[in-house]
Amino acid sequence: MILRHYSCAIPSHDNALCNTNTTLETIRLKQYIRNMKNVFLFFLLIAIALPSFSLPFNEKLSHDNVQALEKGEIISRNIGKYKNISIQGDNAGITRIKEEIKNLNPNYLVELTQIRPYKGNEDLAQKLRSILEDIPSYAGIQYWSVQHERYYDLYKTAEVIEKQTLDEKTTRYIADLFMEPFSTIHSIITLEQTDDYLLYTMENTNNLKFNDKILCVNKNNMKSAILLFRDGDNWIIYGLGGCKALKIAIFEERIERSFINRIKTFCNYIYEKI
Repeated sequence: MILRHYSCAIPSHDNALCNTNTTLETIRLKQYIRNMKNVFLFFLLIAIALPSFSLPFNEKLSHDNVQALEKGEIISRNIGKYKNISIQGDNAGITRIKEEIKNLNPNYLVELTQIRPYKGNEDLAQKLRSILEDIPSYAGIQYWSVQHERYYDLYKTAEVIEKQTLDEKTTRYIADLFMEPFSTIHSIITLEQTDDYLLYTMENTNNLKFNDKILCVNKNNMKSAILLFRDGDNWIIYGLGGCKALKIAIFEERIERSFINRIKTFCNYIYEKI
């Protein structure tokens, strides 16, 4: 009996091995839990640091741009080329507006963006369309001339020549817009509205000359586009405007300022009016 009692008190080799394995498993489990906590913290910090991921834009927008959008401000960016466009997402309207500008292939391009809450603005698409289709009211929009340091009319006159219904979602206007110093701009204005988006485009159908002397933009080489679509709890109002203009060294800065500032003026007028 004494021998049997004594032998049971001595731990066997198998018991010692079992205890060692249990200790290793416990250590591994604790290490795994710590690693998972670190992974969770890593992704949480990314989510906090990059709130723009929840908006339909890419990394072209700066942190300051995103903060301004979240406050409801209008941000304006001279982006120069199509490759610098910030809009991205699955909405079909995004594809359409990018197609319009990519086909233009401008060397002067500006982007204007604003975010508005959907709640309380459920009829925003109808309001925007009503303003965009009121083409005669374009006359008298105030444009600030940097060169002359005074306000001018963006368009002296704005006249609808013809209205065409292309299909159930697309309406086209032929219009003449008189803009100094480029004289009359013969324009095609198109509104395309679906359940997912409202898209407005305007382009010139005649050559534009500076003071009737210097050819600046060939026909169909200047375009403005405004897109409205819903993104979750928000409306996204996104504008692109640009032109493919001749690069004349002594006039380049003035041409860029003339066209880009006029496009900004028109888009800001529309954004503020709604």
